[in-house]
Amino acid sequence: MKIKKNKGFTLIEIMTALSIFIIVMTVSMGSIIGIFDTNRKSRSLKVVMSNLSISIETMSREIRFGRNYHCEARWDSNPPFSSPRNCPNGGELLSFLSNNGQQIVYRVNNNAIEASNDGGDTYSQITAPEIVIDKLNFYVIGAGEAPANNLQPRVYMNIGGQSGTTDKTRSSFSLQTMISQRYLDSP
Repeated sequence: MKIKKNKGFTLIEIMTALSIFIIVMTVSMGSIIGIFDTNRKSRSLKVVMSNLSISIETMSREIRFGRNYHCEARWDSNPPFSSPRNCPNGGELLSFLSNNGQQIVYRVNNNAIEASNDGGDTYSQITAPEIVIDKLNFYVIGAGEAPANNLQPRVYMNIGGQSGTTDKTRSSFSLQTMISQRYLDSP
């Protein structure tokens, strides 16, 4: 029996193997980096959307238990907003009396949703800085006195914007909700 001696690998075989290894590692690293970016975007979007969800839920709850809805076409309108006013064509500011008698005002300003608990004298931002609100429209129907309009007051809210701090993590969103006054508006 004759034993063959291994002379080793040639330079071309080593270079070929090394090239294949580099290509496989480059593709693998690109995939791993892509997974990390997707994970980062997903976490960012989850945090931002949780904040937005809480803000909208709080607004909806307060509007639902409110009364005397007043809608203004422009966000920079000046108070008082005490008389009921419909806004069938949409407005950027909504004011109403809360269930404890406070004049609450919501508006969009500097790409953020703001709230006022003092009738529109001072405002505080209720959305996270990572959320850019491009549009906030309120449509109010049935805000007048019950015998005159025969409608239960309701507010349709339309919100659109973007979330994320960088181009890679930025996502657009559009939300709509209809809120009906909880208390029966009867004469």
